[in-house]
Amino acid sequence: MRVLTLNPGSSSMKVSLVADGTAVGWTAWDLADPGAIAQAIRRWSDVDAVAVRFVHGGSQKVPARVDDALLSNLERLISLAPNHQPLSLTVTREVRRLLPDVPVIACFDTAFHARMPEAAARYPLPRSWTVQNRLRRYGFHGLSCQYALRRTAELLGRAQEDLQIVCAHVGAGVSVTAIRDGHGVDTSMGFTPLEGAMMATRSGSIDPGLLLHVLQTAPMSPAEMADALFHRSGLAGMTGTNGDLRQVLAAANRGERDASVALDVYRHRLRREIGAAAMSLSRLDAVVFTGGVAEHQPDVITSVIDGLGVLGLRAGEVPHTDVDRIVTAAGSPIPALIVLPREDLELARGAEEALARVTVR
Repeated sequence: MRVLTLNPGSSSMKVSLVADGTAVGWTAWDLADPGAIAQAIRRWSDVDAVAVRFVHGGSQKVPARVDDALLSNLERLISLAPNHQPLSLTVTREVRRLLPDVPVIACFDTAFHARMPEAAARYPLPRSWTVQNRLRRYGFHGLSCQYALRRTAELLGRAQEDLQIVCAHVGAGVSVTAIRDGHGVDTSMGFTPLEGAMMATRSGSIDPGLLLHVLQTAPMSPAEMADALFHRSGLAGMTGTNGDLRQVLAAANRGERDASVALDVYRHRLRREIGAAAMSLSRLDAVVFTGGVAEHQPDVITSVIDGLGVLGLRAGEVPHTDVDRIVTAAGSPIPALIVLPREDLELARGAEEALARVTVR
């Protein structure tokens, strides 16, 4: 089966053509050019299906073929994932317009976490707020976690269902997930992709009392607060850069204190989330790092591992990341791995599974 996979980010898109489980074409582009979507779709139009990544699927637990009703439901979730959901919807509508006879499958980051135990999924809020089970922790980066689990099992020679691991997706967005029995059982992101570790432009977890204080002392609208937390916090907010880790590292190397402090906070909060996730497991078989930072700045990952000795990790030399590999020192009681992100392969796999379910019916 030939599947065109579309992975929208907040301002860019990754496109891959996957044939029978192997990527045979790949490209990416900045979405400042509104015609870029149509160009990419026309370039690889001879396909059996198109798979689109959706950050938020709400109650969706498996990949699903797109119809008008599903699009309407996904549109209601825009406020919960404002950096990504609008673009996924735009891309999906454009695919349906240009390739009306090709099935389009939506694959959801939240689905990997759908079986999270209630103790991890519930917020301690008034029952009147949570009775419909919508104000809950959904979790994100599920497609990335699923591939990282699959690849880690191959590298360690273990069955996926037998592994208990902590998976850290470290890119512009950062999340940490505890994985047991083949699915997420706890994760740092919650109702939105804002909770948890510090990120490029997102704050991560903040004391809600602090936010209430800001609202009282510097009144602002909900939209202004959302913009500050999603787009003007994190590395960007602390350093005055755009949040790109490369810029922050360069500033720290020039001796800029704000950048150095921001990196210390970044590493500290990532380590803290890794430690917290490990407590949702009965044992720790491995810690896995994936995402753009893990792929392109492995020295940052090594510096994070340096502070995880309490979990039995000992950092090795800064690894080459052209291949998936163990990056802890020989003899480290617990291995840490860097697995290159391949959400395209999970998107293609999800499309095949969704179409197989339709065929069986």
